This record gives sequence, structure tokens and C-alpha cells, in this order.
Amino acid sequence: MKSSLKFKVFFPILAIFVLLLLLVPRSAKWGYEYTKGQTWRYETLVAQFDFPLLKTREQIAAELSERSSNVIPFYKLSSSISGDCLRQMETLNFKGDSLGLKASTIRHLAEIFYKGVLSEDADAADLIYIQKDKRAEKLPSSEVYHLFQARMALLSAVSLDCEGRLNVDSLFRLNNVYELIVPNLVYDEQLTALVQSRSESSVSTTLGYVNAGTIIVNSGELITAELEQMLDSYKAEYERSFGSDKPMASVWLANAILLIAILVCMFYAIYFSNPMIFKDYNRYLYILTVFALMTSMELIFIRFAPDWIFLFPFTVGALYLQAFFRTRVIYPFYIVSLLPLVLYADNGPALFMIYLVPGIVTLFVFRHFSKGARQFIAALINFGVTAIIFSAFELMGAMNYPFLRTLGMLFIGSILEVALFPFVYLLERTFNLVSTTRLQELSDTSNELLRQLEQKAPGTFQHSLQVMNLASAAARAINADEALIRAGALYHDIGKSRNPQCFVENESLVSADSKYHSELSPLQSAQDIIRHVTDGMELAKSHKLPEMVADFIVTHHGTTCVSYFYDKYLKEGGDASALKSFCYPGPTPKTREQVILMLADSIEAASRSLKDYSNESISALVERIFAYKIEDKQLEHADITVKELTTLKSVMKSYLAQIYHERVKYPKRKIK
Repeated sequence: MKSSLKFKVFFPILAIFVLLLLLVPRSAKWGYEYTKGQTWRYETLVAQFDFPLLKTREQIAAELSERSSNVIPFYKLSSSISGDCLRQMETLNFKGDSLGLKASTIRHLAEIFYKGVLSEDADAADLIYIQKDKRAEKLPSSEVYHLFQARMALLSAVSLDCEGRLNVDSLFRLNNVYELIVPNLVYDEQLTALVQSRSESSVSTTLGYVNAGTIIVNSGELITAELEQMLDSYKAEYERSFGSDKPMASVWLANAILLIAILVCMFYAIYFSNPMIFKDYNRYLYILTVFALMTSMELIFIRFAPDWIFLFPFTVGALYLQAFFRTRVIYPFYIVSLLPLVLYADNGPALFMIYLVPGIVTLFVFRHFSKGARQFIAALINFGVTAIIFSAFELMGAMNYPFLRTLGMLFIGSILEVALFPFVYLLERTFNLVSTTRLQELSDTSNELLRQLEQKAPGTFQHSLQVMNLASAAARAINADEALIRAGALYHDIGKSRNPQCFVENESLVSADSKYHSELSPLQSAQDIIRHVTDGMELAKSHKLPEMVADFIVTHHGTTCVSYFYDKYLKEGGDASALKSFCYPGPTPKTREQVILMLADSIEAASRSLKDYSNESISALVERIFAYKIEDKQLEHADITVKELTTLKSVMKSYLAQIYHERVKYPKRKIK
């Protein structure tokens, strides 16, 4: 590996190392695994320091619920309401009020308002706070009046003053006295909520302290709910205070070693699956970016929000990889990207499986449900698999998360997978890559450029379709990129649409006595034929074909010679040194896909001139073309093995034999 390439390969890895080192947890990871209902399989554990005994989530929730149910409501005594009512009472005119009915009513009503009147729908709390003149007084609710009680109390007090000589109730009703009595205790919702929040925040999270030297659990002892609570408390304090008891340098060093190990695994996951990625720098940077995003999000959740880790759809990383890489790359790379969960998260192995299995399933399912609303079907399948794996760990007692809450977060995470997937198109543009989805769109024969080829050069279009099918079969046999090769096959001869009559497969477009090459010199004919490569590149550029697809246009002939017209040129006395003028500009194929297309293009075209389609004849044709390309050094710089070439030969022979196999001759029937 050249020094410049080494720098380009290892510098991004160094940047990822620095990023992850800043994100990893600073505290030590708890070294024991335990589950309620199982025995403690380690040595007897003795507390090395004092630690608080933490309440469980259930205990805190129960205490909060109790505090909430016992909240004391706040009311303000409104003097303005009382004053308005009393002023309206002054305006009343009791006829024949010789016994002081009005004065008695106003006096007792003022006393009632001073105590306070609640509405009938007021909260039936045992205690209430009443705020008078910026002072709050806590009273039993029985010491104030509800509205009906206030009215009855006024009636009773005034009747007692009149010694039964007046029908007070009738006079009250006649003068609408009851309607003048309204609640003057106004509920203060804001102040009540403030006091309640302070009450809830004051809930202690501890039940006391355990002293250093206390035996927490004995070896072989059954772990009960109480022991689990004590172990959880000791674990929390250990992870929180480790940094203060141990040198921070040792923690940094340990994290650095572990991260280097992960990055080495990542590097060799690429090296052993597809080392060509190192040379395609855009793809290399893309795969590292996906790795950095996934591992960074894992560490961020582990360090800052461990209870919310199920919200993030880590499986979307597998989908981002699937858009541009083959499964043999994705599978080991995805596994390595989940390693921080194992090393740093609580219940790390369980979390690893919870995201590994759904990620693999998603890779398969998304092939069939990747378009439009069907992505939600893939998301639901992903959720179902994730929920099953999580439930299995819950049944084992290996997880310590609220079950329904976690299932809800997993469901949201699955839906977020659909929401985050479109960002792959932004990444596609950013890194100048071509996704499988884009290749599939390009392979749609209703595309404008392919429609032009079909209309202007129908023979070439049919040839391209046959080459596509032959090349696809060959690509599957050696696990090459089938989506890429299908697109390349459809566009490799697109330049022929500019001058279709120049090519033999389109000669039916002109009359038999005006063949295109009949009046041209061999050199002119060769130049016109070779021009379909440059014409194709111009069309590819104007229609913004991806570079990896356009490369098939210039490599499918490599630097081969237009031998028919070169031989004709020599027979007419031409100079042999002019060979270069009869050769395609190249370059020669570099990838396996480009090799397959070159061979499929030559074999499909040559097969049309066969007079005998026996297996022997087809086999000889394929062998001859393979040998010619190798001897002509067209495959000299290609990333393909002899074994793969042998496989390609076998597949192409078999494919052609199936196309040109002899049909059954049906006897003619006489028509009566």
C-alpha cells in the first residue's frame, strides 16, 4: 500500500478513534452479571465503601403517587367577590323590615364570607390552604363552607335572630338572597402545582446507607428482590465513584485499548470482505461515516441517556450500508459497529442481540418492502422481531427495564427507521455514490434515454437487453453487483442512437442498396463505429448518468481493434502502423462487472452470426472470445480471478445453449 494511500486510509480511522475516546464512559464497567431468581455465582461480595441503598423505580413511583394523591390545594380568599355580594345585599328592600332582617342578613353573610365559601365542585380534600393578605393558613376543609352549606347557615342564623316570627326562607327566595351568595375561595392552580412539584422533587431516592465491610451477597446465595436492590445500589455507586478512587489515566488507557481493538476489527472487516473499498475513497469514507454515526450514537445513549437507548433505530445503519455495499461487507461490518454496546452498556450482550438479529432480518425484508408505504411493513416486521428478542431476555430475567414502556420505545424506534432512511439519498449526493435504488431506477426501460435508444436504434436496444440478461446471469454466478451490471448493460451502447445506421444490428432501418459502409473507406467506417463510445459519454454527461454506470461505455470495448475494417484496410494496401486508428480509446476493464459486460457484449454479438447452435459450437465461440480478450491483454488490469473467469465461461455457455436450443418441429395439419 503506497504511503499516500496509507495516510488516506488511516487518517479517518484516527479521527474516529479520537471522537469515540471523547464519548466513552469515564467510569468503570461493573464486572458482575446477576439476575433475580438465580444464584450468585461469584465469590462473596463485601462492600468496599459506604453506599446509599437506592429505591427501586416501583418504590419511587408508589411514593410519588401517594404524594400526588395527598396534595393540599391552595385557595385565595377574594375580598372583591365578598364586597360585591354585600353591596348588592345593601340594595335589597325587605318590606316591613321592622325586625332588622336586612341588617341581620348582612352581618351573618359577612361572617360566612370571612370563613370562606367553596364551590360545590371543589376538590374534597381533608386539608386546604387559604391565602389571606399574603399569608397562607392550613385549615381542615370542614372549617369553611361549601355553597349549599353557606346558604343553609345564613338561613339558620337569620331565622334564629327573628325568633321564628318571620318566614325567612320565603323572604330570601322572594328577594333572591340565595343567588347573591357565591364562592369567594378561588382555586390557585399554579400555586398548587408548584407546591406539588416541590413535594415530588423532595421524594428521597434512598432508603438509607450500607456501611463498608457489610456482606452484600454470599457465594451461591439465591438473589431475591431485596438482594437485587442492594446489588443495583452498590453497582451504581461503584460506577459513579470509580473515577475518584482510581487514576483517570488508567481509565483513559483502558478505553483507548478497547477502542483500538474495535477499530482493528472494523478495518479487517473491510479488508477481508472487499479490500477494493480502500481504493474507492468515496465509498471508504462513506462506510466509515456510517460506522462513526452508529458507534457515536451508541456511546452517547450509554453515557447520557441509558434508559432511552431503545428509541434509536440502530438497524438503520444496516440499511445505509445495504444501499451501496453487498451483504458480505455489511454483515461483519454491522456486527463490529455494535461492539460498543457489548463493552460499555448495561445488559450489553442482550442489547447486542436485540439489535443484531433485527438488523439482519431488516436487510432481507427491506429488499421486498423498500418502496413507498411498504417501508412501514418492513418497520413493523423489524419491531416484531425486536420485541420477540427483548421478551425472551425479559422471560430469562436478564433485563431490568419496564416492559411496556420499553416495547413502546422499540415501536417508536422502528417507525423512526422509516423516517431516517431517506437521509441515504443525502449521503448518496454528499459522497457521490450510487445506491442500489438509483441503479434500479436507471434500469427502468421507460427512462428517457433508453426510450430514445429503442426508437432510434431498435436493434441495438434489443442487443442491450440480451447483454443485460446474459451479464446478470454471469454476475449472480460470481456474486458480482447485479444491479450495477444491469444498468451498465442497458447504457453501454447508448451512443449508437446518434448514428444507428452505422451498426449492423440496425441495418434494417435503411434499404438494402444503400448500406451505410458501402461508400466509406475502412478507416472512415472504423472511426464512425468507434465514435459511439465518445457519443455515449456525451449523452451520459448530458443526462447526468452516474460515473460508475458511464464507465461501462468506455470499458466495454477496452482498447480492442475494429478488426473487420482493419483487415479490409490492410487488404487494400493500408499501412499496418495505422493500427491505433482502428482501436477503441479504452481504458480496459478494471472491475469484475466491467469484465463481465465486455465478455457478454462480445459473446452476444458474435452468437448472432453462428450457423450451428450446437453445444460444441457455442462452447467453441465462448472459449475463443475469452482467449482473445486475455491474449489481447484486455483483462490485464481487471480485479478478477482465473477461477471466476472459469465460472463465467460455464455460465455463459449454459445460458446461450438455453437460448438457442433446438425447438420441436410440429407437423402441419391438413385443412379440410
